[in-house]
Amino acid sequence: MGYADRLFDLTGRVVLITGGSRGLGREMAFAAAHCGADVVIASRNLDNCEATAKEIEAVTGRCALPYGVHVGRWDQLDGLVDATYQRFGKVDTLINNAGMSPLYDKLSNVTEKLFDAVMNLNLKGPFRLSALVGERMVAAGSGSIINVSSTGSLRPNGAIIPYAAAKAGLNAMTEGLAQAFGPTVRVNTLMAGPYLTDVSKAWDLSGDNNFSHLHLKRAGDPREVVGAALFLASDASSFTTGSILRTDGGIP
Repeated sequence: MGYADRLFDLTGRVVLITGGSRGLGREMAFAAAHCGADVVIASRNLDNCEATAKEIEAVTGRCALPYGVHVGRWDQLDGLVDATYQRFGKVDTLINNAGMSPLYDKLSNVTEKLFDAVMNLNLKGPFRLSALVGERMVAAGSGSIINVSSTGSLRPNGAIIPYAAAKAGLNAMTEGLAQAFGPTVRVNTLMAGPYLTDVSKAWDLSGDNNFSHLHLKRAGDPREVVGAALFLASDASSFTTGSILRTDGGIP
């Protein structure tokens, strides 16, 4: 095993990923398994979780536990954590990746139900899951938590205000958790820009929405998130906590 392989090696570790059945979460799950980790694939659609877990096991030879859960519902998260620890006995890396940004035509049509749903999934769920897993990580003496945020939290626009506010809260929460769980557990933000996942199929890419404002002049391929995720999950980032790592193509 070469130097870089050892640095990013996740052999024997357990990685829990919410929103892990598709998009960036799926790419991170496969990457973790390719580096030797067993993975927990959690999302609302159990069928998708099971299909992804089966494929990961077939391709990588690692164990993959599928689990159906609504991350925005506080009372469902204890079950996810209990099932993970019952199966694997530990969590080395938690990736809070599940999120959503519903469309709306004007701000006055944003209902309280929609606003609460966005906050619950993007902020409240990650807080609760981090508290449940992070305290166990502290007791075990090590761990890494990765909160997947968005550049919308830094450059919000009128179309994503509830989502941007929730992700800005997630950025702040990262710094607080890094202090609360230090010095043995690291907590960082992986801030993603526009990636061409399933969600991007609904984007209007005409006119000024073609990513020409980014320094790299394009959106990202989902596979391009892997390097940053593995850095934060592995010992390669052993002196990195409370930080924001941007993978956004260069926002102006």
